[in-house]
Amino acid sequence: MFLRDFFRSGHTPTLVAAFTYFAFSCCIWVLNGAMAPFIGETFNLSPAQKGLMLSIPIIAGALMRFPLGVMAQYIGRKNATLVELALIALAMLYGFFMVETFNYLLAMGVLLGIAGASFGVALSLGAGWFPPQHKGLAMGLVGAGNVGTAVSVLVAPPLALWLGWQAVYGVAAVAILVPMAVMVVFAKEPPDVDTHASLREHVACLFEKDGWAFSLIYGVTFGGFIGLASFLPSYYYDEFGVSKVQAGQLTMLAAFMGAALRVAGGWISDRWGGVNTLTLVLVVVALSSLAVAFASASLVLTTLLMMLCFAALGAGNGALFQLVPLRWPASTAVAGSMIGEIGALGGGLVPNAMGLSKQYLGSYGWGFALFAVLAILVLVVMRVMQIRWTRTWAESGGRARGVASPAAPRAASGRLA
Repeated sequence: MFLRDFFRSGHTPTLVAAFTYFAFSCCIWVLNGAMAPFIGETFNLSPAQKGLMLSIPIIAGALMRFPLGVMAQYIGRKNATLVELALIALAMLYGFFMVETFNYLLAMGVLLGIAGASFGVALSLGAGWFPPQHKGLAMGLVGAGNVGTAVSVLVAPPLALWLGWQAVYGVAAVAILVPMAVMVVFAKEPPDVDTHASLREHVACLFEKDGWAFSLIYGVTFGGFIGLASFLPSYYYDEFGVSKVQAGQLTMLAAFMGAALRVAGGWISDRWGGVNTLTLVLVVVALSSLAVAFASASLVLTTLLMMLCFAALGAGNGALFQLVPLRWPASTAVAGSMIGEIGALGGGLVPNAMGLSKQYLGSYGWGFALFAVLAILVLVVMRVMQIRWTRTWAESGGRARGVASPAAPRAASGRLA
């Protein structure tokens, strides 16, 4: 009954188109990570060079989210997605014809960032047709397009083995026609008002402690998800000596868990509270990451621990975006966009930290241990901050208030709208 009411309340074809667009974008975004064992052999890359190569698409994608969001405000969200997909196709052709040196490879990483810019527009497009009581689920379903990372690490290595890794860019250029066709045929511009927010309105949440706290949390959950998804094929290949295809398959198991649990994280948070959910998430992330640092002798144990870690990261992504509309009810889109952009930058630190750890300390374990420490530090920050949160704009544990509280922060009352 609930799902029937949900799908009847909005425009399901647009939701499907937004999911398809985001899934393909995520697939392209981590393409260099999926093919890293092949690329590393071709250019004889050091661990630090691999980390740099893997971090650039993530950082570039985070920085491009804001310009794409601004474009969507002026030409429409559907049109913005089509422009982005066309640019991605051109970027793939550049990779197919031009990437012949390490410097060209780094430039290709910047171009892959175009695909990483899709998050905010995809969620706004998919959820725009749905009423407030169903926007959370709609955003969760579109966000589950993170599964594209799992598809990338599963499909790209066999294609690279068969055709050569540069040819995979050419295949991707043709494959982009699929989400473009789905978008043209099925998507309709949402009727909700997509206001032309100014730069100050976009960054307003970052003038507040809550905005930075949310960005730090997202830096661990989503940053950890995309950073580790890019890094793991190299880790499995280098550390355990598995084949390049097997490295992608093992990474897929973890990435799929992260994508699948994103929707569950939002659903659990609605009932148990986002703060409670994120507390458990960050503890699990810290413990599983630390355990991986000491489990390098066992491929099976490492894989199981990474699946657990990714499941927690995925649930954390859903949980955080359960809290964003509570804190900024009148400006959820702009606040969520900026938090997503700043938080995603954290993903670029993960491959770099891993590469530097291996090259200068002799083990990837120190990188995993550092990530565990970061998760604990963010947990402490959140637990301190939530004391005020539950006195002002949320119920105990981070649940939604039954009635809007007059004590809610003025920033949430419409000042940013």
